[in-house]
Amino acid sequence: MGANFLMSLTGASQKRIVLASASPARKRLLLSSGINPQIIVSGVDEEDPKITALSPSEMVVALAIMKAHAVKDQVGPGALIIGCDSTFEFQGKSLGKPLTPEVAIARSKELRGNFGLLHTGHCIIDTDQGIEISDISTSKVYFASMSDSEIESYVATGEPLNVAGGFTLDGLSAPFISRIEGDPTSIIGLSMPLLRRAVNSLGLNWFDIAKNLVSA
Repeated sequence: MGANFLMSLTGASQKRIVLASASPARKRLLLSSGINPQIIVSGVDEEDPKITALSPSEMVVALAIMKAHAVKDQVGPGALIIGCDSTFEFQGKSLGKPLTPEVAIARSKELRGNFGLLHTGHCIIDTDQGIEISDISTSKVYFASMSDSEIESYVATGEPLNVAGGFTLDGLSAPFISRIEGDPTSIIGLSMPLLRRAVNSLGLNWFDIAKNLVSA
C-alpha cells in the first residue's frame, strides 16, 4: 500500500499542526522547517510531586504526554498534536528552569567544564487516526570553562532563567557549549528528526505537513 494512498485515507493534506507549548524556541523550529503551528498552551502543572519524583527521562515523556492530552479536547479532527518537555540531567539530577539569577549563577558554575544530558520527551497525537506516539531524544552537552564574569554577564541577560538547564544552544549561551553528541534540535526543544519519523510512521508525507516549503 503506497504512502499516497495512505495519505488520501487519513486526509493528510488537511492536517494542521497544534503545538501544546508556549515555547518560542519550539515554535521557531517548526516555522524554520515549513510548519506554521497553532499554539495551544496546555497549562499542565510541571511541578506536580508525582511527576518530579520520576527520573529525568521518565519525567519529560510523562509531561509531553500530559501536555498533548491536555489540549486534545480543544482540537478536534484533522490535526497532529505535538507535546514536548525538556530537562537537563546533571549527575543524576534533573535541572529544570533556574527561575532566579542566584540559581542560574550557581548552576552555571557547576556546569562549566562539565557535561550533562538534555532529555526532550515528545508525544504526537493524530486526531483522525486516534494514534499516539511517544518517544524521547537524549543528547550529551559539553560546556566550556566559563569565567565568573562571563557567567554573571550571561545571567544578567535574563536568558537562562526560563530554559531547561539554564542554557540554550540557539541563544546567547551558544559560545559556551563546546560540543554536543546527539540531535541539536532536540537540545533546542523539539527533535525534528524524531518528529519526521513519527509523521512517516503515521503514513503521512513530511512535505504535506511542512506546507510552507511547497511552492504553489
